[in-house]
Amino acid sequence: MRSVPPVSTIVLLAVAAFGAGTVDAIAGGGGLITVPALLAAGLPPHVVLATNKGQATWGSGASLFTFWRAGRVDRVQARFAFPLGFVGALIGTSLVLRVPPDVLRPVVIALLVGASVLLVVKKPTREADGRTRWAIAAALALVIGAYDGFFGPGTGTFLIVGFVALCGRSLVHASADAKVVNFAANAAALAMFSHRGLVVWEISLPMAVGQLLGGVIGARLAMKGGARFVRIVVLVVSTALIAKLALDLLRA
Repeated sequence: MRSVPPVSTIVLLAVAAFGAGTVDAIAGGGGLITVPALLAAGLPPHVVLATNKGQATWGSGASLFTFWRAGRVDRVQARFAFPLGFVGALIGTSLVLRVPPDVLRPVVIALLVGASVLLVVKKPTREADGRTRWAIAAALALVIGAYDGFFGPGTGTFLIVGFVALCGRSLVHASADAKVVNFAANAAALAMFSHRGLVVWEISLPMAVGQLLGGVIGARLAMKGGARFVRIVVLVVSTALIAKLALDLLRA
């Protein structure tokens, strides 16, 4: 039987989840906060990943709902982006059992650096025509959804930059569209982890409350702050991710 941390620790984890949900709704990268917090609480690594998905799903769902109600999500695109992101995550989660995720670390660092540079230098462009944009969005949903199930760090950043650079979406709309794939991938991973009994619900559900609140607030901040605000937060999150992955690579 798994031991459950004391109530005071669970409250602190819920507070961490609130911060993570706020950041994740804007730029992704919420796992930078919750995964180290869960590890510090003494959970085994595989249980940490499962429990993290158990709470992160609620935050991505809340931010998606907020963006959806505000009309920032491309609803036609969402009809195929969601199932493709879901299937992609299932594929990625199954692949993680065959290929060591650590082999991706240097590749992801390079991709995050490239994405950050692209976000700085990329000038606003018109949206691609409907069919072209939706075809690109479909490919992004499937490929990055698979990446999220396989490894994960930088998923939100890659989705946002992809929707901006390849589909011509504004940063705020790209953040909204990214949540469709984020939520689908989180739900897929959660279903698999739950089936295997790895989620500690006594921790995950209190954290989910923090994620719900953070997801709503973060989405509202993104819409209120506009493109400049989203760009700054994405760059900050990207830098933090690059630093963490580089540090992990040096320690390996």
